[in-house]
Amino acid sequence: MSNAPLPSPDPVLAPLDSMLPDLESLYKDVHSHPELSMQEKRTGALAAERLRAAGFDVTTGLGGTGVVGVLRNGEGPTVMLRADMDALPVQEATGLPYASTVTATDRTGHTVPVSHMCGHDMHVTWLAGASRLLADARPAWRGTLLAVFQPAEETAEGAKAMIADGLLERFPKPDVVLGQHVMVGPAGMVAGRPGAITSAADSLQIRLFGRGAHGSMPQASIDPVVMAAATVMRLQGIVSREVAAAEAAVVTIGALQAGTKENVIPDEALIKLNVRTFDEGVRARVLAAIERIVNAEAEGSGAPRKPEITVLDHYPLNRNDLEASEKLVAAFRAYFGAERVRETGPAPTSEDFGSFGTDWHTPSVFWFVGGTDPRVYAQAKRENRLQELPVNHSPKFAPVLHPTLRTGVEALVVAARAWMPA
Repeated sequence: MSNAPLPSPDPVLAPLDSMLPDLESLYKDVHSHPELSMQEKRTGALAAERLRAAGFDVTTGLGGTGVVGVLRNGEGPTVMLRADMDALPVQEATGLPYASTVTATDRTGHTVPVSHMCGHDMHVTWLAGASRLLADARPAWRGTLLAVFQPAEETAEGAKAMIADGLLERFPKPDVVLGQHVMVGPAGMVAGRPGAITSAADSLQIRLFGRGAHGSMPQASIDPVVMAAATVMRLQGIVSREVAAAEAAVVTIGALQAGTKENVIPDEALIKLNVRTFDEGVRARVLAAIERIVNAEAEGSGAPRKPEITVLDHYPLNRNDLEASEKLVAAFRAYFGAERVRETGPAPTSEDFGSFGTDWHTPSVFWFVGGTDPRVYAQAKRENRLQELPVNHSPKFAPVLHPTLRTGVEALVVAARAWMPA
């Protein structure tokens, strides 16, 4: 099966071949200069510069570091294309010649490594390329294009920050909101589905309180380490014993911290966990079970005070509009061919993309673009090793540049043109 693009009479995409070297340079630049959530000043400036050069009216600093470009091109639908910009506090281990060596100060004051291990550098490049192509081919379409470069997707605050800063009031309401994400999968493929496409996510921090003592005198303590360990083990039973087999949920303990010395029983223990769900009823049951278990373990241990449960962040369930999804799939199949357009199940990853469509009360569609070398993916599938491929957030996540770069630009242009034909 070939991943080469189908011949297209669309004049919008005709210059893409000649643009690819410049877009590759932009991608490598953004990749090697990653910025943490709400710190995307340099990335936002690059996006704004590209939009201005293409003739967009540009607003910067929306919601902190967000950038919005507006291109009005006569009467017609308004289409919003979105890319997120932020990187992760992860030490890159890809070995790429343009790998990040950046460190930065996070919001807690700690110095951390920073890298684009989720692919947002690719998203920025895709939208920059698609915006330029559409701007340069204005005789081929009519309507208004909104290019939105969003900060802080990784902390679930960027979309909300842009909305709180007046996105809905200051810019034209779109007829559709469109977005995409690079993921593990054969490069050259696009995949999506109507309905739930990414999960709801809830991150919680739990502080358990005990009574410290000398390690040789545990009888004088209320040991929060034991309390935390028992809590972690009980939390594992939520999905296996309280969620039906036909339903889906994930409960992951990402941090368990207590004490600093082997012969000192500490006063407190800290648990950080993440929950993924695809149904609001399941979400409510899982969160209630977490609270019940945490409080019960503390009471059973004789804790001097109730645990503190703090919400760190929340991502809404991201649902693709049925009618808009059908329209998008038809456009993708017409351009890419049916063999390059796949239906996928809902992904347990989470996104704040859905906030735009929800708050604007307008249809939205989100889809995935494969970023794995097709030969590597095919071999891993034959050998039943797909789970070994580096996934998003892995220190070794590195989308293959070609044809991932081309495919993502094509997908955004084809999607926009589905609503803004000639």
